[in-house]
Amino acid sequence: MPNDKSDANGNRAEFGDFQTPDWLAQEVCVALRDAGLMPKSLLDPTCGIGNFLRAGVQTFDSVTHLSGMEINGGYVEHARHRLRAEAGRVIVDVRQGDFFSSDWRPFLCKMPDPLLILGNPPWVTNTELSALHSTNLPPKANQSGQSGLDALTGASNFDISEWMLLQMIAWLGERRAALAMLCKTKVARKILQASWSQPQPPARCQMRRINAKRAFDASVDACLFLFDTTQRQEKAQCAVYDDIHARRPSTVIGQRDGRLVADPDSYARWRHLRAGERELPLYQWRSGIKHDCARVMELKNVDGGYVNRAGDVWELEPDYLYPMYKSSEIARVPMPPPRRWMLVTQQTVGASTAPIRTQAPNTWRYLHQHGDILDSRRSSTYRKRPRFAVFGVGEYAFARWKVAISGMYKQLRFVVVGPHQDRPVVFDDTCYFIPCRARDEARFVADLLNSEPAQQFYRSFIFWDDKRPITASLLRRLSLLNLAQELHQDGRFLACAR
Repeated sequence: MPNDKSDANGNRAEFGDFQTPDWLAQEVCVALRDAGLMPKSLLDPTCGIGNFLRAGVQTFDSVTHLSGMEINGGYVEHARHRLRAEAGRVIVDVRQGDFFSSDWRPFLCKMPDPLLILGNPPWVTNTELSALHSTNLPPKANQSGQSGLDALTGASNFDISEWMLLQMIAWLGERRAALAMLCKTKVARKILQASWSQPQPPARCQMRRINAKRAFDASVDACLFLFDTTQRQEKAQCAVYDDIHARRPSTVIGQRDGRLVADPDSYARWRHLRAGERELPLYQWRSGIKHDCARVMELKNVDGGYVNRAGDVWELEPDYLYPMYKSSEIARVPMPPPRRWMLVTQQTVGASTAPIRTQAPNTWRYLHQHGDILDSRRSSTYRKRPRFAVFGVGEYAFARWKVAISGMYKQLRFVVVGPHQDRPVVFDDTCYFIPCRARDEARFVADLLNSEPAQQFYRSFIFWDDKRPITASLLRRLSLLNLAQELHQDGRFLACAR
């Protein structure tokens, strides 16, 4: 991917333009040939200047039809020119069109099986495109009757390639066909999860990791994703290879009990530790406090005053200030003492912030001085809430003892956090914790969570390339009671939990 943000027509960023280098397109096609694919038709639905089409026709002797579509007219002409030499032995059809508005049915009907759809769809999200006021977006409803983008992706912000790959897999239907796309690994996993929820036997799947930094100057975990309907499997699983050329997979991911798992064997071993869907936990995982304004709400204590990120010094009352940890500090070994203080304006969600005016007048003036910044927070969390509100507060947030973990770092380490300067420590919303009433209780719970069975159970689910590999929903999948029984500690566990 070139380093600049726009092409000669000024639309590289808008269209998520990540042109695939010739060398990578060639390596992809060789890997697919070695995997046993022998297509008659090649289709690249976002063909750019035709690198994949040219590499494919040069690699697969079986190809008789070569087709591509591209929204950029200049690229279409370039691709046609590059493929002109192949027109004598294969049928070449490269046309200008928009992936999202084109009628693909007549296009696909002309292509004989086995069909291989390959390429490199845009690596941008709908939010990024919306920020550019782009119209190069999926329709809000589609011909199959699914309504809305969220119905397809399950998320308000998603990769455009996720929507596109779901559409392409729908094209395969009952055909003898395969899909091979360069995409983010997290997108490939979402596609797997969606496809495995369907009733038909699972298609053969592979993920082969690529060096996105070398190919596109993009710091993202990416892969060549193969979805091959010409071969079906008994189990919903996908082989993962460390690189394009690897002969054996380094791991296998799969779906078990309706969930995507990173290690099916480990999950099978520790499946009995999972929490029941209707189980009422004796300990509940909580998220840290959400305020979305670190430059105002997080301060350092310097010589009796409190300094915000702008360097302004304020004499604030201690009533609403709490020592805090961020993910990076929770993850450090050894864990340092808190260096920041968080201004927490409420004890419970939705509580009035008006009492601050009389109880802590300096704090009230500070909040009003920065009111415009706080009012500009974009999250819908703060709509119809008291001014200066935060989220993720309740009695649990102010427990003196907690067992905490970082959600952002690639380690599964649970730590005990006690009070600092006789104040309960709070966390930002990148951390998760269990509130406890006493130090011994917190140490016992942490020992349970750091035990080998708990670690293996959690690792069977975790994909470490995710931006936030550890989430509250992941943590809640483990039943602490089942874990305590496994470790023959259920008596002590029940006594602590009372």
